[in-house]
Amino acid sequence: MNQIPQRAVVAAGAAAPEPPYLAVRDLSKMFGNFVALREITLGVEKGEFVCFLGPSGCGKTTLLRCIAGLESQTTGYIHQNGRDISRAPPAKRDFGIVFQSYALFPNLNVAQNVGYGLKSKRIRGKAAAQRVAEMLALVGLPDAGRKYPAQLSGGQQQRVALARALAIEPGLLLLDEPLSALDARVRVHLRHEIKALHRRLGITTIMVTHDQEEALTMADRIVVMNHGVIDQIGTPEQIYRAPATPFVADFVGTMNFADGVVLAPGRVRIGDAELSCDAAAALRAGTPIGVCLRPEDIRVRDIGESVPNRLAARIDEIDFLGSFCRATLSLAAVPGVEITGDFSINLMRDHALAAGQTLTIVFPPDRLRVFAKAE
Repeated sequence: MNQIPQRAVVAAGAAAPEPPYLAVRDLSKMFGNFVALREITLGVEKGEFVCFLGPSGCGKTTLLRCIAGLESQTTGYIHQNGRDISRAPPAKRDFGIVFQSYALFPNLNVAQNVGYGLKSKRIRGKAAAQRVAEMLALVGLPDAGRKYPAQLSGGQQQRVALARALAIEPGLLLLDEPLSALDARVRVHLRHEIKALHRRLGITTIMVTHDQEEALTMADRIVVMNHGVIDQIGTPEQIYRAPATPFVADFVGTMNFADGVVLAPGRVRIGDAELSCDAAAALRAGTPIGVCLRPEDIRVRDIGESVPNRLAARIDEIDFLGSFCRATLSLAAVPGVEITGDFSINLMRDHALAAGQTLTIVFPPDRLRVFAKAE
């Protein structure tokens, strides 16, 4: 789960696979007796966009700061592009960083902010002015050079911070919750701009976020963190469709949970309901489990008598959410457990669904996920 990915299986006598652009191995961070990070191991490939995702306090920002050299890890090492940077100061590491607070200099205009890091690269004069102009054009602010940060909107300030980070042409771009201070509409617009910019430049990028939607829409791979460890690394679809732990299942997206038990390989029971479940094929009978299902995976249409996992449900409440409705369901066979179902507007209209109505639903066997519990 916490492994540096390998690009290919090495055949006998073949050359060893190329190491990832950024490799973190067995990294831990202590603050006194508090363990902020515990034996983190991961690899980021060149040109990849990776999101560190998790709730507040899970260690994602601490990990980013260790990669940047803004925090010193207690144990472990970090390699970037084949170079050991484990103890290198920030100035000796090849990265640009954008903070949540933008961190623009209020007494400098936009052009001076963007060009600030070029001094350390010994880029001055016309070359610096040309680089600044290129970066401002890149982020859609070609005419903002003479303005000051206070004259810009939050979204524009974040673009300036991004231009400043990119101006030094870093090998690694670090984004520390760069969109969380913006309003929803600007946040959605900027995340598409950042992703498009990443595709255009091909720069290796790591972004810290607690927003699952940002991670799912922007990342090539997501690193889900919880209490200082990595719970799962995978593509957005893998994280969403095949969560490796109950925490990932609960944190990413909306998920229904119910306690159950394995009756036989591929058969489980929750409450009084016996269900076919593909994910339980390898579990032995009697294993206590948690069963989970995404709200959008509940079927209502085209349910014949032979369809497995048919259940009677009562609609207790319906919330209108624009493009779909979220229904709270009670199951006669599973008393005391509320189930959430997401139904399209077309489905609501075609079936005239309303609170208090009883209907037949299906839990598709291939959509159920199970997690074994300690006996």
